[in-house]
Amino acid sequence: MLQDFGADMLSVTVWISFIGISLSIILLVYRTIKGPTNADRAVALDSIGINMMALVGLQAINLATDQLNDIVLLIGILLFIGTIAIAKFLEKGVIIDRHNH
Repeated sequence: MLQDFGADMLSVTVWISFIGISLSIILLVYRTIKGPTNADRAVALDSIGINMMALVGLQAINLATDQLNDIVLLIGILLFIGTIAIAKFLEKGVIIDRHNH
């Protein structure tokens, strides 16, 4: 009986978290589109990526598998590379320097 309660409580908690993170992503998409500055847009995109990592982690908990952990790491790596590219673009206006000085 106690084990069933724990499984039910975990399921309810995961679904509440899914809903909360999904609402957060919706609000962040609005901030990405509407953002007053490009820096705000960059932060919103970074936060969307972090929320995507959380959604995949929650799905791994929901499915009771560890097969999705690689996907979380892949999203994190791509998010890091994207953040560096956006930061470089905001600073210099160009991502890849073609002129070797």
